[in-house]
Amino acid sequence: MKPKLETLAIHAGSEIDSATKAVTSPIHLSTTFEREADGSFPQGYIYTRSHNPNRAALEHCITALEGGAASTAFSSGSAAASTVFRALKPGEHAIIPDDMYWGIRKLLKQVFVPWGLELSEVDMSNLAEVRAAIKPNTRLIWIETPSNPMLKITDIAEVVKLAKKVGAKVACDNTWTPPGMQPVFELGADMVMHASTKYLAGHSDVLGGTLTTREKDAFWEQIVFIQKNEGAVPSPFDCWLTLRGIKTLPYRMRGHVENAEAIAQFLNEHPKVERVSYPGLTSHSNHEVAKKQMTSFGAMLSVQLKSGEEAAMKLAAGLKLFTRATSLGGVESLIEHRASIEGPDSKTPKNLLRMSVGLEHKDDLIADLEQALEAV
Repeated sequence: MKPKLETLAIHAGSEIDSATKAVTSPIHLSTTFEREADGSFPQGYIYTRSHNPNRAALEHCITALEGGAASTAFSSGSAAASTVFRALKPGEHAIIPDDMYWGIRKLLKQVFVPWGLELSEVDMSNLAEVRAAIKPNTRLIWIETPSNPMLKITDIAEVVKLAKKVGAKVACDNTWTPPGMQPVFELGADMVMHASTKYLAGHSDVLGGTLTTREKDAFWEQIVFIQKNEGAVPSPFDCWLTLRGIKTLPYRMRGHVENAEAIAQFLNEHPKVERVSYPGLTSHSNHEVAKKQMTSFGAMLSVQLKSGEEAAMKLAAGLKLFTRATSLGGVESLIEHRASIEGPDSKTPKNLLRMSVGLEHKDDLIADLEQALEAV
């Protein structure tokens, strides 16, 4: 019987140290490893840019959690995502969501399009738009569901069906839905990406990213080649910290989700709120799709205020437990006015605040929101 997620999170990639019998794995800081007299490397390690014991342990754990064939760890989520696009060839076509992490979109437009990538942005919650955007040279469909920051929901299984007709890969940014929350391989996707900075590490103290593939094919080998030769790899200590964070991931996510559901319900009923975007609400336009493909609805939500941008900024400023900061997935609750972060070309509504709901007590978080909303 396959171990459950909680067991895998603790044991996958973690072994008793053979030299000292230490229960916690040591950190291997060496950048190089000794050869045998015959020139071989019997432990498989040559140079830490290519392989490192701590990175191997993290990759093994992620593969087990996702149920994939292989994983590779990166120095950031952006490095992981960009490597997937860099494995494409000039003149090939990729489809991305019209609502997604702005940093990746900006990178694609400013670097990859001039390099030769053909790019289409569509509302992926609308399958007709995805279908219309597919071309004979489409090689990649990049999915982010729930999307950032509008929490649009993409029907992964249906997009996979469309992609297969032209032989395109489907890669999912699952940063907002860590392992166990949205099993994309069961839905037919080819690859899953995480900014491990967020929920996987879970404590806002380490930068990283991961990619996991459903099968080791030529496209995956190209990704691994680019990563190892460009050197976008995490340090051994970063891998160690991330693996430590993963051990509590399933239990942390239960608390995150419970809090987010309570806050979404509270805000959804508040008279000063125009809209709450959270897939767990029955009012969400694609709630049924989310219910079909997610095991829980996550801990991210966005709220739009009726009084506009000034009211949104005032609400964020009036909170005492929510920290005004970027990023997400840590134990602390964060709130952010996304439009001002993304800049003048942002598509995000100016009255929107994105919330990463942390692990404080939900009653305290709701009370904090209530007092700040009274002042708006």
